[in-house]
Amino acid sequence: MQVRNLSLEGHIRIASNLEGAVETLEDSLVGFRVVKFLEENFKIEHAKLVTAEAYISESQTKYIIIAASEFTDVAQNALLKILEEPPTNIEFIIVSPTKSNLLPTVRSRLPIIQTELDHKVLDLDIRLSRLDYKEVFAFLKKYARVSKMEAKSLVEALFHRATVIDQLILTPAQLENFDKAYRLLDLNSRPQSVLAMLLMSFAQER
Repeated sequence: MQVRNLSLEGHIRIASNLEGAVETLEDSLVGFRVVKFLEENFKIEHAKLVTAEAYISESQTKYIIIAASEFTDVAQNALLKILEEPPTNIEFIIVSPTKSNLLPTVRSRLPIIQTELDHKVLDLDIRLSRLDYKEVFAFLKKYARVSKMEAKSLVEALFHRATVIDQLILTPAQLENFDKAYRLLDLNSRPQSVLAMLLMSFAQER
């Protein structure tokens, strides 16, 4: 049985020290062509450069490393298609200090490698695979007064609960709702309304 070396395949790498993580990757990829984009804030202009680089044809595997402290939503959305269907011999590695920087749609495209202990994801006592309206209202009541940052942690925890613990295959609409939740919270929308939108997409009448 052949063991896959995930570090040699496209993936998302969570690391607080971006420069150190990129150096480690370059050392492990000696012999391959590596193109890196190391930015403080990854924007649409950087996404366009990445896309242009990806479409330069290669006879052997080329690794494109995208590392940033922050990623704009517009830039991430611009990369979705190429991440899902990369050109021949192109592997993408995204390096971010936290998973919550990345949209759920981006996270769903590539496996995630945790190189160090990240902040602990909240353990929510809620089963999204069998969620009813009563549980939705109880959850919203429990977290009625959360801050913007706490609400973001709850969104991340709900995504983790759905995909890792409950092992649900999210619909395109549910994935879009997770993306929308981060955007709405950044725009200072009421956290309870954002959480209600997410939970109602899983709720079943019972």
